[in-house]
Amino acid sequence: MTEVLPTRKDCLSLLKDTNCSENVIAHCKAVENLAIKIAKMTDANKELVSRGALIHDIGRGRTHGVKHAYEGAKIAKKLGLPDNIILIIERHIGAGLTKDEAKSVGLPAKDYIPITLEEKIVAHADNLIDENEKKPVAVVVKRFRKLGYNAAADKILALHKELSKICKKDLDSIK
Repeated sequence: MTEVLPTRKDCLSLLKDTNCSENVIAHCKAVENLAIKIAKMTDANKELVSRGALIHDIGRGRTHGVKHAYEGAKIAKKLGLPDNIILIIERHIGAGLTKDEAKSVGLPAKDYIPITLEEKIVAHADNLIDENEKKPVAVVVKRFRKLGYNAAADKILALHKELSKICKKDLDSIK
């Protein structure tokens, strides 16, 4: 059984209706743009990637901390969005959080690791978009290391390599 995905227009309306700022909406559009470019080089569900990328930060209407993904998933569930969208929202932080990492940042203890190709693409496109501008993975990794998040930096780099291999192209070369 396939779940009906919200339209692009629906996603943008939901972001506004849940108090996401224009900056957050612009960021979501930039993530969508990059995620679609990556998805086109794979066999990923492009429509799911588009919608998931557009709505991945819906929780930012409530909080801008690491909990925004968890809050976003709760909002998406309340709105009756499909499970595959909810999981993209919930698992998009960095390259994911293990159960122990989640617990250490105050989230319910469970894994928030992106599993599907679509989840990985959205999570990594979000990693590479700073505000609305694409950054090289080395810049992203350096920022995470500077903040003391070495495990997250390692996972982001590994996800970059994994997706680059699938795409047969270094994702840093995508404009």
